[in-house]
Amino acid sequence: MKKLSLVLALVLFAAASVLAQRTLTGKVTDSSGEPLIGASVLIKGTSTGTVTDLDGNFELSVPEGPQVLVFSFTGFTSKEVEATSDVINVSLDEGVTLAEAVVTALGIEREKKSLGYAVQEVDGDALTMVRDQNVAASLTGKVAGVQVISASGASLGGSSKIRIRGANSLYGGSPLFVVDGTPISNGNYSSAYRGVDYGNLASDINPDDIENISVLKGPAATAIYGNRGANGVVLITTKKGTKRNGIGVTVNSSVTSEKVYILPGYQNEYGGGYTQDFLTTVDPVDGRTYNILNYAADESWGPKMDGTLYRPWWSWYAGDDYGTEIPMAANPDNV
Repeated sequence: MKKLSLVLALVLFAAASVLAQRTLTGKVTDSSGEPLIGASVLIKGTSTGTVTDLDGNFELSVPEGPQVLVFSFTGFTSKEVEATSDVINVSLDEGVTLAEAVVTALGIEREKKSLGYAVQEVDGDALTMVRDQNVAASLTGKVAGVQVISASGASLGGSSKIRIRGANSLYGGSPLFVVDGTPISNGNYSSAYRGVDYGNLASDINPDDIENISVLKGPAATAIYGNRGANGVVLITTKKGTKRNGIGVTVNSSVTSEKVYILPGYQNEYGGGYTQDFLTTVDPVDGRTYNILNYAADESWGPKMDGTLYRPWWSWYAGDDYGTEIPMAANPDNV
C-alpha cells in the first residue's frame, strides 16, 4: 500500500510539473524589421530553446515563474529579455562579426583559424594610408611572403609585379586577381618594339573603393580557380553601400608632381639619314621633283637643318595640302 501511494504521488508531481508550463511566442527581427531566420532563443542558464522559422517566428514552452530568454544571431548583438508576457517580439542590432573573418574563394567568409591554408588580409584603410598610384604597389611590406616589384622612376605609371612565395616558373608566376568574385587579368601592357611600359590593369582599381584584400597562398587555397590560381590569388572586395543616419561625404584628393632630372643632349644640326644630300622623287601628277627624307634611316647624319624645303611623307596623302613643302629646321628640346 505504501509503495502504491509513493508511485501515485510521483505521478501527480510529474503531472503538476507538466501542467506548470506556459507557451511563449514571438518574432525576432533586425533593426529594419526584416525577420531573422534561424535565430536562437534559449532559456537563460539552460540548454532548452528553439530557433525561429522562415518568418522569424518562434514558439517555446517554459516553466511557470520568472524566466529570462536569450536571443542571439550570427552578426548581431545578443539580447536578454525577461518573459513578463506570453508574446515577446525582439529586435536585434547588428554589430558582432566573426573573429578574424577573411574572404576566401567565391567571396565566402570563414574564420581565419578554421582554414587549412595560408591567407592574409589587408584592410582598405591600410592601402590608402600611404598612397600609391598602383594597388599592387600598395601591398609592399604589408603581406608576408609577398614580393612586389614596382616600376622604376623612369617609367611614370609603369607596372608593378607581385610574386607570392617567390617565382614558380620561368615566366615569373604572377597571381590571379579577383575583384568581387570576377577574375581579371593583371597583364602588363608594354611595347617590346619601343620599350614602353604602359602599366598593368591593377592600376585601374581605385584604392579608395577597396574594402579589403585577401591574399591566398598555396595550391590548396587556390584550387577552385584552376590553373590560373596556381601562383596564388589576390582577392579584392570593394566597398558596398551601408545604411547610416544622415548623409556622409568622404573626399580624398592627391597631387603628384614629377620633374625630369636629366634630359639627354641632342644635336640640332643634321636630320635623319646616312648622307647630307636629300633624296629626290618626281610627283607623277604635277611632274615636279621634290626633296624627301630617308625615313628608314636609323642614323642622324642626314641633310643639314638649314631651312631647305622638302616634302614630308604626310603631304603625299594630305588631300587639300597636296604638294606641301616645309623647311628643314630643328626643334630644340622638342619645342
